[in-house]
Amino acid sequence: MKYTGLGSTGLKISRVCLGMMSYGDSAQRAWFLDEGAAEPIVRRAAEAGVTFFDTADMYSRGVSEEITGRLLDKLFPHRDDYVLATKIYFPMGSGPNDAGLSRKHILSGIDASLRRLGTDHVDLYQIHRWDYETPIEETMEALHDVVRSGKARYIGASSMFAWQFAKAQHVAETHGWTKFVSMQNHYNLAYREEEREMIPLCLDQGVGCIPWSPLARGLLAGSRERGGKNLTVRADSDQYAEELYGDADFDVVDAVREVAAERGLPPAQIALAWLLGKSAISAPIVGATKLNHLDDAVAAVEVLLSEEEIARLEAPYQPHRVIGHA
Repeated sequence: MKYTGLGSTGLKISRVCLGMMSYGDSAQRAWFLDEGAAEPIVRRAAEAGVTFFDTADMYSRGVSEEITGRLLDKLFPHRDDYVLATKIYFPMGSGPNDAGLSRKHILSGIDASLRRLGTDHVDLYQIHRWDYETPIEETMEALHDVVRSGKARYIGASSMFAWQFAKAQHVAETHGWTKFVSMQNHYNLAYREEEREMIPLCLDQGVGCIPWSPLARGLLAGSRERGGKNLTVRADSDQYAEELYGDADFDVVDAVREVAAERGLPPAQIALAWLLGKSAISAPIVGATKLNHLDDAVAAVEVLLSEEEIARLEAPYQPHRVIGHA
C-alpha cells in the first residue's frame, strides 16, 4: 500500500479508501453484507495496509456505522491507526429536523454518529450533499464548532456544483472558520464532468478528491453488458446505476477491457489505475463485497499506465448531463 496526504493537509491516508456502504442491513439491499460477511473483507483491507474507511449515517440507517465501528475496533490496535470518515445530510428519521445541514441536525448528527461508531471523534466529517434550505453560513459555523469541540479533526464535502463549493470555502475563510479539506465527488472513466470545474478548483485550492463510484457502480469492472444485461446481484438490483450510466458508456467499458486484456489484468485494476494516476485524486472510495474486489483495488495502486493507454481509455468518452448531485 502507498500513502499520501489528504489534499494539502498533513493527514496521511492510504491510496485506497474502503467504502463501508456495502455493509449493513441486507433487508434494504440484496447485496448488502452483514457484519459476519463483511469482516473477512475489512480484515483483508487492514492486512493490506488500507487505513482509510468511509461510511455515512444514512447507510442502512446507521447500521453501517455500527458495523464499521465494531470492526475497526477489533482489527486495529489503536484508534489513531486508521482514518475514519462519515457523512451527514440525508434523512435519518421522519421529523422535519431529521435531515439537512441545519445547526440543529449537524450537532445532533455528529453525536449520534459517534455513538454508533463507538468513538469520541471522526477524522473526517463530510456533508453528503448541498442543502438548498439552510444558509451556508449556518452550516459552516456548525461544522467549525464540531471541529473546535474535538468531535471531528477535519471536514469535507461531497457532490455539488463548483460554485457552491467555492462559496462555502469563501464563507469559512471570511469568518475564520474551518474549511473543507476534501471533495467526495462522482468521478470515473465513464463520468468525467468533474474535470470541467470541480477538479481544477480542488487542485487550485489544495483540496483532496476522494471520488465515489470509481468503477461506475461496477460498470467498468464488467458487472453489466450492453442491452441491459446484468451479471451480478448488485447490478440486478441497483436502479440508481441505470440513472447514472447508459449504452454510450459501454464504449468506455470496451476500451478498459482491451487495455486490461493486453496487460493480463482485471478491468477493475485498469479503471482504478487511471483514476489513481490523476494528480487531484488522493484516494478513490472503493466498495467491496468480495475479497477479489478488495484485492483488485490494492493491486491497482502499483499499476502505472502509459500515455498511450490513457489516451485510449479516455478517447471514447461522451459528455454527460450533470448527475450525482441529488
